[in-house]
Amino acid sequence: MPSALIILSPGFEEIEAVTVIDLLRRASIQVTIAGLTDRLITGSHNIAVMADTALSMVNHTDFDILVLPGGQPGTNNMKTNPMILKWIQERHANGQWIAAICAAPTVLHAAGITKNLNLTSYPAEKDTFTGSNYSEDNVVIDDHIITSRGVGTAIDFSLAIIAKILDQSAADNIQTKIIYKNASH
Repeated sequence: MPSALIILSPGFEEIEAVTVIDLLRRASIQVTIAGLTDRLITGSHNIAVMADTALSMVNHTDFDILVLPGGQPGTNNMKTNPMILKWIQERHANGQWIAAICAAPTVLHAAGITKNLNLTSYPAEKDTFTGSNYSEDNVVIDDHIITSRGVGTAIDFSLAIIAKILDQSAADNIQTKIIYKNASH
């Protein structure tokens, strides 16, 4: 069964995390939620989510995709975690899927993998990516990296992950079931 590891860091953006968790599980992707500091992680809007496990208890290579929700200070907490940065570098070197939304693409930048990468992020983070090919598209996919802009693009981001981890028909099926139409459909 395809699998996803989603990291929750204190101050994560709740909508971005829960949307991805929900839609991937609807698509029968095995989702493991790993808490950076504990199992009970409080998001940027004081909503607490119980992670399945602690980050220290998982091996990122066991998962088809690593997903980083944005939000602050959640993103900054991930950017300063050496283990997360190492995982991103390893996954990038091995061509394994990585997805980041909102401010979380700056974690990819902190890991040193964004040079010449096609990507997007929350608009306020745009200047971080001077060595990248920045886009204002809702979702940008460059090889094995998926990035997205923020809360308003969380469904598009989730559907893109489903399309890449499973296939486009699985993403289309979920899109139909949740009665979602984006501007491009």
